[in-house]
Amino acid sequence: MKITLKVWRQKNAQDKGGFKTYQLDDVSPDMSFLEMFDVLNEQILKKGEDPVHFDHDCREGICGTCSMYINGKPHGPKQTTTCQLHMRSFSDGDTIVVEPWRAQAFPVVKDLVVNRSSFDRVIQAGGYVSVNTGGVPDANEIPIPKKIADEAFDSATCIGCGACVAACKNASAMLFVSAKVSQLAMLPQGQVERKTRVEKMVAQMDEEGFGACSNTGACSAECPKEISLENIARLNREYLKAKSSSDNV
Repeated sequence: MKITLKVWRQKNAQDKGGFKTYQLDDVSPDMSFLEMFDVLNEQILKKGEDPVHFDHDCREGICGTCSMYINGKPHGPKQTTTCQLHMRSFSDGDTIVVEPWRAQAFPVVKDLVVNRSSFDRVIQAGGYVSVNTGGVPDANEIPIPKKIADEAFDSATCIGCGACVAACKNASAMLFVSAKVSQLAMLPQGQVERKTRVEKMVAQMDEEGFGACSNTGACSAECPKEISLENIARLNREYLKAKSSSDNV
């Protein structure tokens, strides 16, 4: 396959940045998208130039590090992570445009690398259970209905890649935050801090500069783990209950 790549190049956070065009003439359809970028970087290095910087880690669709905005979609045309996207998803002669996540809360570090520590700070604000829950109980000691357990697990599958933010026209983090709130709010261990958790996490989300929910559903549609929009509805309910309770104290 012959592929034309238009890749965003930016030296640092202060640099204006811009697109640079590259040609690859022998791309295997069985390559992953990141393997294709490895080939590109080998080609660039042979010319003595600076390779394209991009995030990656596990390359197994687990960590969510491989954040690239490909042809106008987070992680590309398939609802998966970039590392699990293969070149057979494209055609011979295609032009592929690759950009970093575009969000105020995800400042560009270099090329396709963005700083997503804002997600970490949202979690640090309340996305945990800090009370002493004692030793590890037997599996059946705390009965949890299967429906609740399944919903909590589905919420916990969020890998924090930021595709929801990249997909939203307002760069909202509502899907990410709601998933992290939901996975704890539905379980017994998370009940003690239920109200303070949602208040602190939403406040931190706003402080980081994420936009308001656009209500278009693009976040869930592009999420590689198919996190449901039901989590956003749950977050809104949790937040309203917490604020109503605080106002009455």
